[in-house]
Amino acid sequence: MQRLKVAQALKSTAVEIEVDVRGWIRTKRESKQGFAFLELNDGSSLANLQVVIEGTVTGFAEHNKHLTTGSAVRIIGVLKESPAAGQKVEVHATSIELYGTADAEKYPLQKKRHSFEFLREIAHLRPRTNTFGAIFRVRNALCNSIHNFFQSRGFVYVNSPIITTSDAEGAGAMFQVTTLDAAKPPMVDGHIDYSQDFFGKRASLTVSGQLEGEIFATSLGDCYTFGPTFRAENSNTTRHLAEFWMIEPEMPFYELTDNMDLAESFIRTIVAEVLATCPEDMAFFNERIDTTILAKLRNIIDNDFLRLSYTEAVEILMTCGEKFEYSVKWGTDLQSEHERYLTEKKFGKPIILFDYPREIKSFYMRVNEDGRTVRAMDVLVPGVGEIIGGSQREERLDVLISRMQECGLKPEDYWWYVDLRRYGSVPHSGFGLGLERVMLLLTGMTNIRDVIPFPRTPKNADF
Repeated sequence: MQRLKVAQALKSTAVEIEVDVRGWIRTKRESKQGFAFLELNDGSSLANLQVVIEGTVTGFAEHNKHLTTGSAVRIIGVLKESPAAGQKVEVHATSIELYGTADAEKYPLQKKRHSFEFLREIAHLRPRTNTFGAIFRVRNALCNSIHNFFQSRGFVYVNSPIITTSDAEGAGAMFQVTTLDAAKPPMVDGHIDYSQDFFGKRASLTVSGQLEGEIFATSLGDCYTFGPTFRAENSNTTRHLAEFWMIEPEMPFYELTDNMDLAESFIRTIVAEVLATCPEDMAFFNERIDTTILAKLRNIIDNDFLRLSYTEAVEILMTCGEKFEYSVKWGTDLQSEHERYLTEKKFGKPIILFDYPREIKSFYMRVNEDGRTVRAMDVLVPGVGEIIGGSQREERLDVLISRMQECGLKPEDYWWYVDLRRYGSVPHSGFGLGLERVMLLLTGMTNIRDVIPFPRTPKNADF
């Protein structure tokens, strides 16, 4: 006997087949004629599968009072064409087995709309709701599409370390990892003696797999990392997490223009594949979350991305007549409101900005001949703003060391990274894509805490 997923059952064209389905009860209706209707869902589909149970079915009399919303059951029966409007098939049960009950009075997910804030408090149950079931099916499809994109192009998947002694961004907002007693750490000359720590030196959770990715890019060729990253930034905005997932490809012999081409192809490909893989879930987001989401995504797929230098963008923003909360001038980083103006009001399409001032970018970005700018790029999309940040990396040893010192870093702390410029250095490029930012783009959700299974934010590390 075949165990069927709800999604498979709902797509069945068979007139009658014997099935074995298992899942959780969403709703139950009882008839005065002595039979019941269950709406069953196992997470494989947005839609529920209707189960018809007559009073004579094995197990019904025994379990009927426990067949409540949230209970887990196994149904053996026959999948038939349904006479009811709005559904193609239904299951006529021949036996029922109760796996686990759910107290009808205490079960948090009742048949009503719950706020996203409330559902964050019960993140262990929120995947059972329509919205979050759809979110995490889309997230799964997105991750699969990301791997397919790079694997189909011959990229090597690299597992970069989660624990590191290098601050890739040089910003210092890193979570420290230690086994030392915080109340009585060993001291030497007034400083903590990290030689007695587990790793023998100060270590932290990584903010990026980029630097390690460059090692493999200059050894094995095109590669990518895909894993969790961490930032100890005390931010409680709807766009920031303390733990988030990053995709970071690194490519040897790529100039900045090659990097931009790959980033554009990447975004357009994964968006198109998710739309094709999850049509029902995406239609749900378009109906319930943001009625413009499908049009926005088609705009990304169907239009070439505009290329615009940072300097040109600043000139547009300074002369557009728009009132911004944050003023714009050359040399300052652009804010989300500026990025969204450019993509949504000015051009109405995705944009790739490039050649940023060196003072506002990281040490590893290649300095242009003008000495004022670096070969950095940001991909901006309507509705979200920045979704990708990348650059051509600085391959010149003397310039890299100078930039490190300029940014207050000690080259000796990055001795292995500097070595890559000593031994067979080549032009190379890469970028970083925040998985959760893409999820905001795909779903129309407005809070980044709602597109990751278990959000980690200041004062919140439950589950």
